[in-house]
Amino acid sequence: MSWNRESRNKLLGEVVGCRIMIFDGAMGTMIQRHNLSEEDYRGPRFADFHIDVKGNNDLLTLSQADIIRDIHTAYLQAGSDIVGTNTFSSTSIAQADYDMQDLAYELNLEGARIAREACDAMEAETPDRPRYVAGALGPTNRTASISPDVNDPGARNVTYDDLRQAYVEATRGLIDGGADIILIETIFDTLNAKAAIHGVQDVFEENGNALPLMISGTLTDKSGRTLSGQTTEAFWNSVRHARPFAVGLNCALGADEMRPYVAEIARIADTNICVYPNAGLPNEFGEYDQLADEMAVIVGEFATSGLVNILGGCCGTTPEHITAIAQAAGKAAPRTPAKPDQHLRLSGLEPFTLSSEIRFVNVGERTNVTGSARFKKLISEDDYDTALEVARQQVENGAQIIDINMDEGMLDSEAAMVRFLNLVATEPDVARVPVMIDSSKWSVIEAGLKCVQGKAVVNSISLKEGTENFLEQARLCQRYGAAVIVMAFDEDGQADTAARKFEICKRSYDLLTGELDFPAEDIIFDPNIFAVATGISEHDNYAVDFLEATARIREELPGAHVSGGVSNISFSFRGNEPVREAMHSAFLYHAISNGMDMGIVNAGQLAIYEDIEPSLKEAVEDVLLNRRSDGTDKLLEIAENFRGQKGAAREQDTAWRETPVEARLSHALINGITDFIEDDTEEARLKLPRPLHVIEGPLMDGMNTVGDLFGEGKMFLPQVVKSARVMKRAVAYLEPFMEAEKAEMQASGAETVVRNNGKVLMATVKGDVHDIGKNIVGVVLQCNNFDVVDMGVMVPATNIISKAVEEQVDMIGLSGLITPSLDEMCHVAAEMERQGLEIPLLIGGATTSKVHTAIKINPHYKRGQTVYVTDASRAVGVASRLLSEDQSVAYKQEIRSDYEAMAEAHARGRADAKRLSLADAHANAFTPQAAHTPVAPSFTGTKVFDDYDLAELREYIDWTPFFQSWDLHGTYPAILTDNVVGAAASSLFADAQAMLDDMISQKWLTARAVIGFWAAARDGDDIIVYEDESRTAEKARLHSLRQQMHHSSGRANFALADFIAPTGGPTDYVGGFAVTTGHGEDGVAKRFEEAGDDYASIMSKALADRLAEAFAERMHQRVRTEFWGYAADENLDNAALIAEAYHGIRPAPGYPAQPDHTEKATLFELLDAENAAGISLTESFAMWPGAAVSGLYFSHPESAYFGVGKIDRDQVADYAARKGLSLAECEKWLAPILAYTPS
Repeated sequence: MSWNRESRNKLLGEVVGCRIMIFDGAMGTMIQRHNLSEEDYRGPRFADFHIDVKGNNDLLTLSQADIIRDIHTAYLQAGSDIVGTNTFSSTSIAQADYDMQDLAYELNLEGARIAREACDAMEAETPDRPRYVAGALGPTNRTASISPDVNDPGARNVTYDDLRQAYVEATRGLIDGGADIILIETIFDTLNAKAAIHGVQDVFEENGNALPLMISGTLTDKSGRTLSGQTTEAFWNSVRHARPFAVGLNCALGADEMRPYVAEIARIADTNICVYPNAGLPNEFGEYDQLADEMAVIVGEFATSGLVNILGGCCGTTPEHITAIAQAAGKAAPRTPAKPDQHLRLSGLEPFTLSSEIRFVNVGERTNVTGSARFKKLISEDDYDTALEVARQQVENGAQIIDINMDEGMLDSEAAMVRFLNLVATEPDVARVPVMIDSSKWSVIEAGLKCVQGKAVVNSISLKEGTENFLEQARLCQRYGAAVIVMAFDEDGQADTAARKFEICKRSYDLLTGELDFPAEDIIFDPNIFAVATGISEHDNYAVDFLEATARIREELPGAHVSGGVSNISFSFRGNEPVREAMHSAFLYHAISNGMDMGIVNAGQLAIYEDIEPSLKEAVEDVLLNRRSDGTDKLLEIAENFRGQKGAAREQDTAWRETPVEARLSHALINGITDFIEDDTEEARLKLPRPLHVIEGPLMDGMNTVGDLFGEGKMFLPQVVKSARVMKRAVAYLEPFMEAEKAEMQASGAETVVRNNGKVLMATVKGDVHDIGKNIVGVVLQCNNFDVVDMGVMVPATNIISKAVEEQVDMIGLSGLITPSLDEMCHVAAEMERQGLEIPLLIGGATTSKVHTAIKINPHYKRGQTVYVTDASRAVGVASRLLSEDQSVAYKQEIRSDYEAMAEAHARGRADAKRLSLADAHANAFTPQAAHTPVAPSFTGTKVFDDYDLAELREYIDWTPFFQSWDLHGTYPAILTDNVVGAAASSLFADAQAMLDDMISQKWLTARAVIGFWAAARDGDDIIVYEDESRTAEKARLHSLRQQMHHSSGRANFALADFIAPTGGPTDYVGGFAVTTGHGEDGVAKRFEEAGDDYASIMSKALADRLAEAFAERMHQRVRTEFWGYAADENLDNAALIAEAYHGIRPAPGYPAQPDHTEKATLFELLDAENAAGISLTESFAMWPGAAVSGLYFSHPESAYFGVGKIDRDQVADYAARKGLSLAECEKWLAPILAYTPS
């Protein structure tokens, strides 16, 4: 058979569906075998070229065509179905290094022609088997997402348009030369790849013929990310708009190291998978040692496991490798492409999928100059660093997408958008989420699209300027790989009725999906939310129109989403925040029910729908739902009762007291009202046959409602804990009656049992005293009808296991806050395994993580299943699935598989991480930029503070972590007016203030502290603490650890000792402190617990913790300005203190700058902390009382907080020697930061 491009490509889908196709191997490796000289590279044509060209392998296409042709032939004879052209660097950008940019088209043309000649010759020998030429487009030697200048992270040395044009030129040459397939390969920056896709598709469009497209990414190390930071799934989300014939991975890693990421992309990609790894990892000489048969075994497993459709080799592979790979894959069936659900799939550095489990996406909108006066001011003043902090705060506070808008008359909007997005790209903690590029100007949107490597959302396009303009903008969005928000706006204006809204949206949908084949899941409609209650009758149905249109869109336009600006609905009531919050809450409740799944909620506060004052809710919904003609007048009338209030404060509503007792109990539980609970419980007991029926009936009905509201996001943890308080009061009241009944039934030979969902034992492990999170989880489980056995804190493994057996519990939950607790959790798991337990083991607490659970704890407990629980809101779902007869087996297998994959990926990634030797880290130690003369403190030795004034400390509280401890995420004070959690946060804050008033006035707690200063000097990575100012005798040594990570930015490798002057240098000092507000804490908490008031018990502990941190902050301030006095003129408010806008630091042992908790022992000896402040250390070096903070003081003006990160064996051995510990003992305490597995 005689083949041409059309006939070959017509058969391509059939071939790849029948067998695994074979790609070729390395071109460069084969070229190296020829040992070519400079003259060989030049050939006759370039003999007199003005610069050296050796190393320009692509030039050999012109100067040594026979060699290149023979290499192609060798791979074809080895079994390759597809050969890649010798054009990896044949773009004008890459060739500019040799001043040969003008040869770009010719290099691609000839590269494809030579490969085609080799394939044609092979087809002549085996005419039944087509051979394909893949026109190779490499990544160039520039990156569009990374700055070449460490001093200017927003700078770029290439633009999207530069790249696109270069790829257009190269693609034309490849196609004209005879390429059957276009291959965009070795992608280390997805923005480069998007420019390549854009350019390739431009050429396809100009030719009127699209060729199959292959896309291959490169994960630069075992972390599983590209050089520009994207994960495998995020990379796929970013390029899937190209609808490639195949996608996959090549280069950088060997097959063994690449395996987890091959599995990942095979799991998610709805197209063929092509993989061509290196022949292992390079040796110390940069050579590849993996033999053909060795590599074939590994990639052969890819084939037999159903992971691939196309297999080949990259660096270090040869025709011998390809022969072996072809043989290994020959008998395996090709992979069947995945069929993922139709979801909106976006990406930043990490993927975001809008699945059915996410009810509503609240877009972060503070990076919008039209909506945030602060952000506008920052951008206008060119303060991009602080503007980035705004973006970071949005992400930290839970924004899944951040909206960026630069539409301001005095700004160069395009330049501002480009600058800001370029800076965002360099901040991984911001860039991990997708962006919404928001502008009314298409030029600004397009400028933004050229800066984002992830899959973004465009906000917005519409039919306002007609069909042609709409389709052109949509086509470009598609070309850039973006989802779109489409406004309900056409040539006749904005749609105001439900019929018009749907008509425009359907017209847009049909145009997009019909004419452009735009993915329906990438379409987000904004059907226009307009103000109601304006006094104009034509506006009365606006909310209903939106709701009805939304429901029709979701029902009749499959896959599409709905968004909107909720605050518009209440514009008529601006200035009356309680009414606005009620309108937003009620509207959002109905809109989400009708299918609205995304939006920016601009309200000052968003009330819980169920908590809206009944008369106000009725009036609001009369307006929103247009239920009565005088709705606006009625709402205006009632609104006056709320004007001027910060929240929807209302008079005590007692109407619920008139309802049946079952309804009253439910109301009390949902609203956390204890005032009438005993009376109502007694009434229910008298009404029902047995006291048990009160629990199993109305009380559990009410708690089930609480659980449902919590699961739906309509209640938050503080409210749930209040509900538990009510439940406990009711059960406590019923207990004497149940005990009496139980005695009677036992006497008659019967038994009574309270049914529950399962029994859970919970404990804070030995050596750890922190239990706030554990207590909250326990309360949430109890609220969902689990029986909880709480063993408290510092519980040894033997006690935990014996109690679990005695109580016949269904699972055990372990909690811990300090890092030594991680090791104790491993011990508990091992003991459970040794003693034959098989029940699930739940792991939680601030220091725990999914990775640690999978890698460190899970392997110790093979009989049962270890499960990491992120936070209290997940506990019920995890526990229920583990105990479900229908779900348990599958859920455990899912966890097991996930943990095994995570452990494998971690092991591979850790081995290849870039770390310095300890010697090299020392060589890159911190060096002060300016000379510094240390200030002597006002005294040396220690100073004790007894019974410090709590009222003074109150002013120094950082409230943000307080809310986080209750699983309410946001920054104080903004959280009090947050769109979602504001009402819950405000109520919690009010309760906290009331308790704090009592705590201070009634002196529930005693605050004690000790501080000290000592003459000191640096000795290597140690800090010598001297007995006195003579500096002749050592009193103690403080040991520090040094960063060993590789810093590409030129940043130093810090150790805390760096901030102290060396021996023989200027006279310097170090300080230390230990403070507590925990004396009395346990008694207070116990008093509330015995009263059945978990809410108050947890609140008291949380406040004690906050006061301790405030004590540390206040004492540090006094140290800087008074006791040490090196910043005597400092004048900072509490916000500035929280932001650490001062000189000097107070790092604590056990935290990132010194992760070794054992250093507390030395600090406590120096301070005599137990006698001076009543603070002791447990065997795991947790402080008791728990509400305590300790650390060191450094005064150096350039001292800064940092994280030591992972450290290698050389430093651990050195550290052990310095501390006089065995290596094994040292490894035990430093286990969380070890970069290796101890022997």
